[in-house]
Amino acid sequence: MMDAGTPTTRGSCLCGSVHFAVGLPTRWVAHCHCTRCQRAHGAAFVTWVGADAAKSQVDDPRGVLRWYDSGTGASRGFCGSCGSPMFFKSPQWAGELHIARALFTEPVDREPQMHGYYDTHVGWFQVADGLPTKPAP
Repeated sequence: MMDAGTPTTRGSCLCGSVHFAVGLPTRWVAHCHCTRCQRAHGAAFVTWVGADAAKSQVDDPRGVLRWYDSGTGASRGFCGSCGSPMFFKSPQWAGELHIARALFTEPVDREPQMHGYYDTHVGWFQVADGLPTKPAP
């Protein structure tokens, strides 16, 4: 659980039913181009914030947060009320909670650092930001 003195940043889903707070510093911020993220978000890529799960708090007072088992032990969390794709967790990144960057309503402590799974990027969008690109591990 998050220490009361830890600096935090916050956000929520589109309808405001699910809120979260993340203790800073975050671990990383990156754009994911994997095909699962593309399909789950309906977008060319998803920008994730990697947070320490132990320093993250999710508030779901209405009980609308749903988790989808997306295979190989990974789960994707979304708001069952408005449908916002929100979270990702996987044993591959134990101890982390990945949160969609666009859901933060307060500043995050870092900008995106790279493009991951770039070997599966869509052909109809060209990245021109100069960040490193890395293939699937």
